[in-house]
Parts: sequence; structure tokens; C-alpha cells
Amino acid sequence: MGPEERRRRKRRLRRQATVLVFLMLAFALAWFFESQATTTVIFVRHAEVAQDGSGDPGLSPAGWARAAELARLLGEADVVAGVDAIFATQYRRTQQTAAPLAERLGLEVQVADVADVKGLVRRILRKWKGAVVLVVTHSEPLPRLIQKLHGSKKLPPMASDEHDNLYIVSIPWYGKVKTLRLRYGAPYVPAADAGAAMPPAPAPR
Repeated sequence: MGPEERRRRKRRLRRQATVLVFLMLAFALAWFFESQATTTVIFVRHAEVAQDGSGDPGLSPAGWARAAELARLLGEADVVAGVDAIFATQYRRTQQTAAPLAERLGLEVQVADVADVKGLVRRILRKWKGAVVLVVTHSEPLPRLIQKLHGSKKLPPMASDEHDNLYIVSIPWYGKVKTLRLRYGAPYVPAADAGAAMPPAPAPR
């Protein structure tokens, strides 16, 4: 092999090495940005509860209707894969609120201790980073969970019969956490406004 051929071979090897380094860097950056993707956590309070006098009541007919609406609303929340994980507390009312969506998506409802706010936040951020997660909880821990995720600290208080709030907390890998408040299902009507509420729709024939 002559000197010129050796020089050409070295230049070719240098080009190949440069391309290889570039590809490795591109894959590393792609992996980094994918692993740091935005995490979306959706919070709802359990739906309306049956007044059966038990210590752990389930949902009323209105509650089951709201749970079905939640399933319809979030069944295709992500256009690619939908909700990735569902958490609910150990009580029947939260488990039943989550059940229609879990059945629709073929997911298991993971039990979260209502008193362990820090533990639930840690589970979500460690295992479900970059995913879409639904948490069905109660009026008291809901604002504390959002605050632990660095979401809004100015959530309005929730009335005892108010069940239509839906909060979306968007946690980017870099930047400010956003908190959105939406409504779903039958609207909440405060007692003071009940007289001015719209009349019920006629029964279907």
C-alpha cells in the first residue's frame, strides 16, 4: 500500500469515526429528551356518594353517571396511548370512580394511601415520568397533592357536594409547572343558586 493510499484510508476512517460520534451523540440526546418528557397528572375528586349509612359508601346513580363521563372524557386523553396509569385511594368511592376508565383502557387501579401524599407523588415522578396519570382522591388531599407537584397553591375550596372539578397538572422537564382547572359531567350548582338552576331535561320517550 502506497503513501497516498494510506492517507486516503486514514481520511476515510476519520470520516467514519466522525459520523459514528455524531450518531452516538444524536441517540444520546434523543434518549435524554425522551426521558425528560412532560409528565401530566390529572386529579379528580370521587364522584357522588350513595347515602347508605355505611362507613365506606360506594357511588350513587349520579356518581356512576359521572364516573362513566370521566371514562368517556379521558378514554382518549392522549391521542397515542391514552392514560398510562390510574391511582385511587383505598375507599370504594374512589375505586368505583376510576373503574369505568380502568376497564375501558385495560388498566389496573393502583391503590394509593389517602394519607400518604408524599409517597404517591414520589411514585408518580419515579415510575411514571413522562406519562399521563389519573389520580382519583378526596377534597382534602387533592390540593396538597397538586402543591407537592409544584402546581397552583390557590385552588378554590371545594364544597361537600361539589364533584365536577378536574385539574390537569403539567410538569415539564424544564420550566414552570402549569395547573388547569376544568369541569366535567353534571355541573355543580351551589345551594344558593339552586332555585335559579335550569329545569331538568324531559325524560326520554
